[in-house]
Amino acid sequence: MVQDKSQTKITGRGEPVRQRVIDAGERLLRKGKADFSMRDLAAEAGVSFATPFNHFGSKGAIMHALSERRTDTMKRRFAEARLPADTASRVMLAVDTAVAVMLEEPGVNRAVMSWIGTTGGAVGHAWARSTALWTLALGAGESIPETYRTHALDRLPRQLALGFRGALSFWSAGELPDEALGPEARAVASTLLSGFIERSISLV
Repeated sequence: MVQDKSQTKITGRGEPVRQRVIDAGERLLRKGKADFSMRDLAAEAGVSFATPFNHFGSKGAIMHALSERRTDTMKRRFAEARLPADTASRVMLAVDTAVAVMLEEPGVNRAVMSWIGTTGGAVGHAWARSTALWTLALGAGESIPETYRTHALDRLPRQLALGFRGALSFWSAGELPDEALGPEARAVASTLLSGFIERSISLV
């Protein structure tokens, strides 16, 4: 019996093997193999057939992990950027950052979004992670009048996450072309912000 060499790299909660499996799934998607099986995944990762099941349980969970990886990338890049002082500009920068991440590998990202948009047993944490990005973008809500700032900061992050996910859903379905994703996502964010920020928000 051939030993699964990846098991020797497990430390703590086994994160190295998890990363290896996620990376393999990403490579298969880059090759246009969105219909890959768990056996294909194990072979690509160089691990035993049981390893992806042991760490994720299903292909759906792996696709959710790939989605969460993208959201984490958006948040990291936004945090590393030179942030504007006003709330609306920060939110628009977050939109631009998120769109840029998705358009870097449109084929891969459409496959991920299409998969997690279908019904299935796997439940991810994309909404919570996306909400964290918009919470970071809103910051202290300096541009929002104090009378309803608390309410806005409580509601807007989740609504911005929903709005961006909606734009991505139409994009992944092919109804929204690549060049329209940014403007439409900006329009959604602008509309949501307009109820709280008393200034015009540029969509350019």
